[in-house]
Amino acid sequence: MNLEALAISRDPGLIGVVRPTLEKLSVDLQVCPDIAGGSDLLAKRKFDAVIIDCDDLQNGFELMRSLRQTQSNGKSVSFAVVNGKTTTQEAFKSGANFVLQKPLSLMHASRCFNAALNFMVRERRRYFRHPLDMPLRISLGNSQEMTATATNVSEGGMAIRLLGKLTKGTQGQFRFTLPEANISLDLKGEVAWADGTGHAGIRFLEVAQSSQYQLEKWLTERMEEEMPHPLQKHT
Repeated sequence: MNLEALAISRDPGLIGVVRPTLEKLSVDLQVCPDIAGGSDLLAKRKFDAVIIDCDDLQNGFELMRSLRQTQSNGKSVSFAVVNGKTTTQEAFKSGANFVLQKPLSLMHASRCFNAALNFMVRERRRYFRHPLDMPLRISLGNSQEMTATATNVSEGGMAIRLLGKLTKGTQGQFRFTLPEANISLDLKGEVAWADGTGHAGIRFLEVAQSSQYQLEKWLTERMEEEMPHPLQKHT
């Protein structure tokens, strides 16, 4: 699965430069021509990057400023497109990570999106969940031991199923071995939710730097199996 970007603009010249530039980096582009429709999409879907034509769309900068408050795209890599009305400094103050100036050349677009690519991949990994069927052991504070199965794992936690029941807020140690890597991890976690039928969500807490590195590396490898590697494809 490719990276995904949303461009909110009705400028065909801008889209004509942005689309082929992103295609070379394995980024799929969806275009929305108005602020209302773009705002609706941002509330419903997750994008790795958001490009807003701030100067040439009414309320463009208001949308850029409110982007960080959205649940799905609060940390997406954001690009403000300006056209002489707004300075680069003002664009950054509005919350943009990168600024594109009109008229946008292929060279400028290529440089900007190449510079942003690692941030986009990092954002994808942050919310990426890998489905699996992985056994694990749970040690609770009262010396109780439980076995469970992880059904997916992410950078920040995992979903599990078990025969017993866990209560929201319960903390414990979660021990498991990552498939295909033979890497054993022992992480402190907290029950973020439990449905009472043996399914629960775990939020990782106080992860050691070495364990975080191993988990992120493993997730990156799994993610790259599902999508073309942008860095490899571009080089």
